[in-house]
Amino acid sequence: MSNNHFLNALQKFNFIYKTFSTEAWKKSSTIYALSSGHGKCGVAVVRISGPCAKLAIEKMTNISKLEARKAYLKNICHPTTKEIIDKGLCLWFPAPHSFTGEDSVEFQVHGGTAILSALMLALSKLGFRAALAGEFTKRAFFNDKLDLTEIEGLADLIHAETEQQRKQALIQAHGNLSALYSTWRSILLKSLSHIEAYIDFGEEENIEIDAFKICNSDLIDLSNKIQKHLLDDRKGEILRDGIKSIILGEPNVGKSSLLNHLVNRNAAIVTSIPGTTRDIVELTANIAGYPILLADTAGINKNTTDIIEKEGIKRAKDQAKMADFIMLVIDALKYKASNQTFKEYLHNYVKSLELEGLLLKKNNLVNNSIIILNKIDLLNDVDTKNVQKENVISISCANEQGFEKLLETMGKKFEAICGNPTAENPTISQERHRNHLQECHNCLKNYFDMISRKNYDVVLAAQEIRKAARELGKITGHVSTEEILDTIFKNFCIGK
Repeated sequence: MSNNHFLNALQKFNFIYKTFSTEAWKKSSTIYALSSGHGKCGVAVVRISGPCAKLAIEKMTNISKLEARKAYLKNICHPTTKEIIDKGLCLWFPAPHSFTGEDSVEFQVHGGTAILSALMLALSKLGFRAALAGEFTKRAFFNDKLDLTEIEGLADLIHAETEQQRKQALIQAHGNLSALYSTWRSILLKSLSHIEAYIDFGEEENIEIDAFKICNSDLIDLSNKIQKHLLDDRKGEILRDGIKSIILGEPNVGKSSLLNHLVNRNAAIVTSIPGTTRDIVELTANIAGYPILLADTAGINKNTTDIIEKEGIKRAKDQAKMADFIMLVIDALKYKASNQTFKEYLHNYVKSLELEGLLLKKNNLVNNSIIILNKIDLLNDVDTKNVQKENVISISCANEQGFEKLLETMGKKFEAICGNPTAENPTISQERHRNHLQECHNCLKNYFDMISRKNYDVVLAAQEIRKAARELGKITGHVSTEEILDTIFKNFCIGK
């Protein structure tokens, strides 16, 4: 074989190899998965995403002229045998106008197990592969369709169990939190660009030192905003994770009965024998749209000699220290027999339970608590009326009296604990965000400490601003040094 023939054969082989490799890669990087819930259902949605996604419609339907974002009711067939799998809706979303930013296809079919199995097998015959957990969202992130905060908001939205959780997650998924942090990061990058421009080009371009005063004013304002954002008592995180609530009181005051009423089932054993509950009973509840992690505890009896009961009391007090909300239950008959004002009885009751450090602040009840007077059905009308004048919720677990007011009051308390997130004022919902924000604030503090010294190094000071911007970038998932250069040229027309 001549050299020319050999070279021609080699080029032809390379062309075929590259073509085959490229097509094989495109197919293998095209993924599919069931996007709706598992199990038998009326309708199931199968999503395909990747460079060869369009093949699914071309090979498995008889649609001749395909239009983007138009629903077609067609027979969906096996790509090789042409056997009909099911009749369903077919939709085509060309890149970049899709959830992932890639070419995407959706098949909406009947949700039978056999149908889905046949459809998945057919897609695999096209060379596509099954998607990994979270891979569609991951591709949306890498294609700049979503940032990390929006992705986290989307995950929270899917897992939201109460109305308030849904609202908070929706605000984050829509990008309101991302927009706030991106605005703050832009301020940092702009300030950094001014400082670096002065460092690199100050003498040549006659950039005035007044730029530092403007930067420092902006940075002080930003530092105050971040600090205020951090001083939120973890409202968003509590709402996301659930309000840790605990029921405390003496033995046999009705704690377990209260728990059963709040969760609407007989979850805890209720008897007239004191000390029935020995360990902590934890359940979840949805009260006024807020997620509650509700804990029933052993009755606090400091005179007990029972080892098991003592351990139960210790666990109750330990749990109370970590609680976001405390419900203190009092026996109405014991209060009546004391012949004390309710305020006197309450303070003595709290001290007898050795909870004054937890429930009292300057002799006033702490805000994240509520006093519940149970068994008011055993009081006469005069005694009941006198109690209702006090700052206490009177109930009867026996006849469900007073529960409407109790739930209303608890809802107001929960709103104070969790806040009311809005699109204009999104809250921190992740510990990860809080950690990066705190580091960002620390970097700004370091910057101001540096520039307050004589003969400070402006280069080292600028590094603290760069670190602060990087910490905010870690929250959204966008960190790039090129952005600093872009901002420099945009603001200073250097190199004209």
